[in-house]
Amino acid sequence: NIQGITKPAIRRLARRGGVKRISGLIYEETRSVLRTFLENVIRDSVTYTEHAKRKTVTAIDVVYALKRQGRTLYGFGL
Repeated sequence: NIQGITKPAIRRLARRGGVKRISGLIYEETRSVLRTFLENVIRDSVTYTEHAKRKTVTAIDVVYALKRQGRTLYGFGL
């Protein structure tokens, strides 16, 4: 459930990014952007898992999915 991403959680992420003030309209927009991002990463991760004839998605599958989308992630065994 995307509503599990609470207002305080979004606020913390924004603070970490250096944001001082947040409009009330930001929360739903952030949830929709996050949902789209996660759907794309999960779809690619599952594709890598199925290609390897496995049923368990591993961290490496997620790393490859992120790399495919141009968001290289370091520190997970590659």
